[in-house]
Amino acid sequence: MNPVKVGVIGCGNISSIYFKNCKTFDILEVAGCADLVPERAQAKAAEFKLPRAYTVDEMLADPSIEIIINLTIPKAHAEIGLAALKAGKSVYNEKPLTIAADDAQAMLRLAQEKNLRIGCAPDTFLGGGLQTCRKLIDDGVIGRPVAATAFMVCHGHESWHPAPEFYYEVGGGPMFDMGPYYLTALVSLLGSVKRVTGSTRISFPERTITSQPQAGKKITVEVPTHVVGVLDFAAGAVATLVTSFDVWSANVPNIEIYGSEGSLSLPDPNTFGGPVRVKRYDEKDWRDVTPAHGYTENSRGLGVADMAHGLRQGAAHRANGEMAYHVLDIMHAIHQASDQGQHMHLASSCARPEALPVGKTEAALWPGQ
Repeated sequence: MNPVKVGVIGCGNISSIYFKNCKTFDILEVAGCADLVPERAQAKAAEFKLPRAYTVDEMLADPSIEIIINLTIPKAHAEIGLAALKAGKSVYNEKPLTIAADDAQAMLRLAQEKNLRIGCAPDTFLGGGLQTCRKLIDDGVIGRPVAATAFMVCHGHESWHPAPEFYYEVGGGPMFDMGPYYLTALVSLLGSVKRVTGSTRISFPERTITSQPQAGKKITVEVPTHVVGVLDFAAGAVATLVTSFDVWSANVPNIEIYGSEGSLSLPDPNTFGGPVRVKRYDEKDWRDVTPAHGYTENSRGLGVADMAHGLRQGAAHRANGEMAYHVLDIMHAIHQASDQGQHMHLASSCARPEALPVGKTEAALWPGQ
């Protein structure tokens, strides 16, 4: 099967793992990279031995490139994504799909008009940890899912990130930064959400950077930093999600799903592996479950490979635009529910992406390649 040529736009910190991992998939051929800062693209091209460093315009004009991997900052996801689609290329965005829901809808419409594909991170739900959880649920090990809890709590990023300001600007905050991991995991396991409510607050209106090189600089917080949502899933389960930059320490699970016949403890959805534990009603203790799937290490780019295989085989890809838009819709709705003091009924929905086959190699996961 002919590999799919991809080009990467955005050569920040997250790009390195994409460059490294994309080279490990037979279906992908990395044509090069581009960045608004040419020197940054040139440095990454040299580091990862890529064929060339492009300008953004040069990459969009290259007819051999079929997929643009858009690793720009969230504020540029819509601009670059729409430009790639207009240039006739499918696009895989880092999370979130866009900041504004209208921009995401425009991307989905354009992709449909031009018969192109949209993919979006996170692809952690395709890793061995969460795919093992999916198999346990699908096999009925915990019975019918009835409820879930999810927690992402910390005290923000100003103590370690070199440029943490954007985490506290519009498009940032704990929900838009980390919520996509948790919501994508929940939607991939439990299906779409039909209604949400939420409460939000800004606990600390000003933050002080303690990391280098900006130690001592003050940040004015523009977005809620403690966000709590209650999610009613179309299939019946009810979940509670807490994302916060206001918590110094806590003893809470990442995600737990409670079924009619048992409970399931999920790994950190910002990872591809991690411990999977289950306890049925007729078992005395929790037990560890060995992953039946591969890609348990940091496998960012797995969603791009799945998208490329789908492109070649005419099959649906899993980390798709519809699910990413539904996740975006949920995040906005939680904030809107808090602002308006009412439940929000979601207009969007999506199908649960098809589970990956059991297996630990590219050939096993995408038979027919």
